[in-house]
Amino acid sequence: MTTPSFLVTHSGGFHADELLSSVILTRLFPKAKLLRTRDADWITPSSDRIIYDVGRGYDANEGLFDHHQKDPPLRDDGRPFSSFGLIWRHFGHDYLRACDVPETQLETVHLAFDLHFVLPVDLMDNGAINPGSAGLLSGLTLPVLLESLKPVFDDRSPAADDRAFDQALPVARAFVEAAITQAAAKGRAEAVVDQAITNAGASRILELPMGMPYRAALTASGADHLLFVIHPREKDWALNGIRLREEGFAQRADLPAAWAGLTDAAFEAASGVTGARFCHNGRFIAVADSRDAVLALARLAIAEAERPGTI
Repeated sequence: MTTPSFLVTHSGGFHADELLSSVILTRLFPKAKLLRTRDADWITPSSDRIIYDVGRGYDANEGLFDHHQKDPPLRDDGRPFSSFGLIWRHFGHDYLRACDVPETQLETVHLAFDLHFVLPVDLMDNGAINPGSAGLLSGLTLPVLLESLKPVFDDRSPAADDRAFDQALPVARAFVEAAITQAAAKGRAEAVVDQAITNAGASRILELPMGMPYRAALTASGADHLLFVIHPREKDWALNGIRLREEGFAQRADLPAAWAGLTDAAFEAASGVTGARFCHNGRFIAVADSRDAVLALARLAIAEAERPGTI
């Protein structure tokens, strides 16, 4: 495909899929003019344009990426694409390169972003999932939030939809770029966690050089003997439990019940550790003012967890 001069999507009210598609395409083709129209001449394939979420056809060679036709494009597993999924499918790798994701991480980040970010948008746009399935958080799902930036129903000014789209685009871009940055960082973190697991050996304590995502690497490593994670923060040290799974809050081991909600002198008295500063009521994190203090707390928590009938 030649470099397009125009990026064409439909006019009127917008949804998350063409808005997020525009994030990808405007980054890759910054000199192309973004047009929102339903004019038949503009939504007809031509070598100078990419057309998406309009046009009633899907042909990447023609630069046409719609999903509203009678026989819509499906993923290999039969789940439907939205225009965002189609654009990501064909332009995602180039977008990641434009975001300076290393080639060694390209495929991993591409797949992770597709699964955790693109696919939910595809499914919601096609009605395959209902935002209401998120319960109280349904109004805070990304597609709903982005579409909340549309004009109110009684704003009838001719430019209202285009103005709202233009204002929503940088918001959508911020979410996409943050998700890509986090996905790439997660890959870097996994290498650090893997080395820390090796260093820990048979210890129940995993020590990390800083706060970072560690659950995925821990699960993949099979290091089920580890019970707690410690790491330095800006001015103190944290002691974290390890969740059994991504969903829910159940942990391999909780911090002692006697510590729950305590701070400073009360926490020092209950634990017997000078420098103990805070233990969350949920017993999944505690804070101490030094490495020695946080290690002492960790060892006490391990002893409590290993009492017969506890683990």
